[in-house]
Amino acid sequence: MNMLRVPAQEGAPLDHRCVLMTVDAVGGVWRYAMELARGLLNHNIAVVFAGLGPRPTRHQIDEAQRLGKLVWLDEPLDWIAPDEVSVKDLPAKLVRLAREEGADILHLNLPSQAAGIETDLPVVVVSHSCVVTWWYTMRGGTLPQEWEWMKRQNAQGMARADVVVSPSGSHAQAIGECYGEQPTLRVVHNSISAFLHGADKEPLVFAAGRWWDEGKNGRILDEAAAQTLWPVITAGSTKGPNGQEMTFSHARDMGEVPHSQVLAEVKRAGIVVSPSLYEPFGLAALEGARAGAALVLSDIPTYRELWSDAAIFFEPRDAKALAHAVNRLASDSGLRNEFAARALARSRRFTPDIQAGRMAELYRQLVDQPMAA
Repeated sequence: MNMLRVPAQEGAPLDHRCVLMTVDAVGGVWRYAMELARGLLNHNIAVVFAGLGPRPTRHQIDEAQRLGKLVWLDEPLDWIAPDEVSVKDLPAKLVRLAREEGADILHLNLPSQAAGIETDLPVVVVSHSCVVTWWYTMRGGTLPQEWEWMKRQNAQGMARADVVVSPSGSHAQAIGECYGEQPTLRVVHNSISAFLHGADKEPLVFAAGRWWDEGKNGRILDEAAAQTLWPVITAGSTKGPNGQEMTFSHARDMGEVPHSQVLAEVKRAGIVVSPSLYEPFGLAALEGARAGAALVLSDIPTYRELWSDAAIFFEPRDAKALAHAVNRLASDSGLRNEFAARALARSRRFTPDIQAGRMAELYRQLVDQPMAA
């Protein structure tokens, strides 16, 4: 197996359980995996990260090494892969790696990764997002024929899993509408560990995202930036793995920068915006809330579910509505401080202690008392 292996840091404590967790370096799954692994350490659960897709940066490798062990497999992600044949070898490689590492459980961060997997180990799949629910939200109607194989893979993976996890009730509902009822589905919210509140705020708006993905709605954000009282600063990739591209004309774009630099900007910002049209959870909004910024969020089901009464919402396809929401907060410090306090209070529902506790309990139920098929 041709792979990159990065061992855990020397001196790491021996743990009672070991989870083999898939991860990629392209999207939000990386941040999810790092935060969860950090929380799991307090539950005596070690993590071996099985990486897929484009290789990680040196910064990402260092971060993973501090939290567990990293093994990078030469296998594509399903949403980058050209067809079903390209991902057929992955299940066997994951099972072999789990055996080599002495894993007690498989935690797969794409449902397709469980399709056809043959193992006696318990299997947890997490649906962070997928092309099917993305299409359902962004386009509606019939899924393109070239994506049908991914829908089959996801459906087979969820059927094979012992537990299916969604980061929000809204995304769980979308899964049900696209794939049918999932009897083992559980909702476990994402989290971040950093508490970023306390820094002096500056008159600026910040937004982070994978901007090449039209579901992140960067075009509307850029249009709104031409009308806002405060400058809008953006961070994140603008070129996608399949040739997608987004160019900012009015926002001040930092491009793709290390996560530490993103957090530095979040700490400074008086207002944090997430304009997403499709968002199964939204870590960018949580980071803004944790930093004590006032939130301006697109009016979509996920954000209403998680941030109702703790953010200013706007019609996500209306740049003027976004600019108006930003300017309302920028021109009223009292209102801005009120919503910043609401967001910070709400953010305490989404901590690694809570997330890792729920996931650790799921793992233990599966390992100690296997669920009926």
